[in-house]
Amino acid sequence: MTFDELGLSAPLLRAIEEKGYSEPSSIQAAAIPAVLSGRDLMAAAQTGTGKTAGFTLPILESLHAKGVAHPRRIRVLVLTPTRELAAQVAESIVTYGAHLPFQSAVIFGGVKSSPQIIALRAGVDILVATPGRLLDLCQQGEVKLSKLEVFVLDEADRMLDMGFIHDIRRILRLLPRRRQNLMFSATFASEIRGLAKTIMSNPLEVSVSAPNTTAEKVKQWVYPVDKIRKSALLRELIVQNDWQQVLVFSRTKHGANRLSAYLEKAGVNASAIHGNKSQGARTKALSGFKSGKIRVLVATDIAARGLDIAQLPQVVNFDLPNVPEDYVHRIGRTGRAGASGRAFSLVSADEIKQLNDIEQVIQRHIVREYVDGFEPDHEVPASAPLRKSRASAKGTPGGVRGRRNEKRAPASRGRSGEGNNRPKQKK
Repeated sequence: MTFDELGLSAPLLRAIEEKGYSEPSSIQAAAIPAVLSGRDLMAAAQTGTGKTAGFTLPILESLHAKGVAHPRRIRVLVLTPTRELAAQVAESIVTYGAHLPFQSAVIFGGVKSSPQIIALRAGVDILVATPGRLLDLCQQGEVKLSKLEVFVLDEADRMLDMGFIHDIRRILRLLPRRRQNLMFSATFASEIRGLAKTIMSNPLEVSVSAPNTTAEKVKQWVYPVDKIRKSALLRELIVQNDWQQVLVFSRTKHGANRLSAYLEKAGVNASAIHGNKSQGARTKALSGFKSGKIRVLVATDIAARGLDIAQLPQVVNFDLPNVPEDYVHRIGRTGRAGASGRAFSLVSADEIKQLNDIEQVIQRHIVREYVDGFEPDHEVPASAPLRKSRASAKGTPGGVRGRRNEKRAPASRGRSGEGNNRPKQKK
């Protein structure tokens, strides 16, 4: 299938070609016709599958078909949970709308509102926003949504995780009753379906992957290690394997700061990104990471959700997440858009519950390896048996659980066959 076959017009096809894409992804092929039909839509897809274009392209096409009217009226609202995701959605709209006359703007907190207000007053067709700043500017009379045509709730599951449900309900009261509603989420958990019932009218439902499945092209490993030696092991992996770009996940903001400072002191360019950082600092860190000036970006889950970094080769879980589904989102930062990727988790003995929960969600045991010189004094217990899950793909085999022998293998050898795919450490 081609983008032309999806019913997109020449200006959009030209922008897609300039972006370098030739064929739509699965979610795009499913979502674009659904959005163009005018129906409400619930769409679930793994992160990194191109879902942003799955709604920006048909929205732009619909506006184009209707023609330019009421240039000072907000016709489309895209609501996102984080500043970074809002900026990326806005960038996608600008990219694909390059040859169309529509105006867009993005508003989020953490920065001065005056430039955003100036952009709004100039006239906006499509507005991308985070909930808090949107409500602030609505209260100031700078945003009027009474004539809205399309409402998009992006990353709906993360919206609920971050406690935005009350803000979402306040925003919904500002919207006209007649509108098209699009909801995109990594999963259709019961909470998401409950929210959808309050927003949508007879929605189409699209899902391109089984819930909580991990990207097939992301190879995964667990490195057992004592907690106090995690920082040293991370530095060892970065230096010995000559990793030039690695995204590292920390459970806490303070932990991200400490780890970033440790790596900097050890001679590895690193920066932390989390909710306590100003928007300017976050933008600078992300820009430096993408350009290669920063080798390691240490992030919390909230800050990292929605980051789109092309060709990111590997991610590291310095801490396992408390919510097992977050593991899926984390490793989804690599292996995007069909590329291969690698995910490494540094796991200490007190994280066995989190590891068991993750393996249950993804319905596989992750290969364990031991790094020479970093074998733990406090061993990580064996993984629990997997229970059958309705979410697991039919016929999907579980991985082989790693075993510890009395003689430890060198760092370059896995404890099961799949482990040998990991790049060997330099001696």
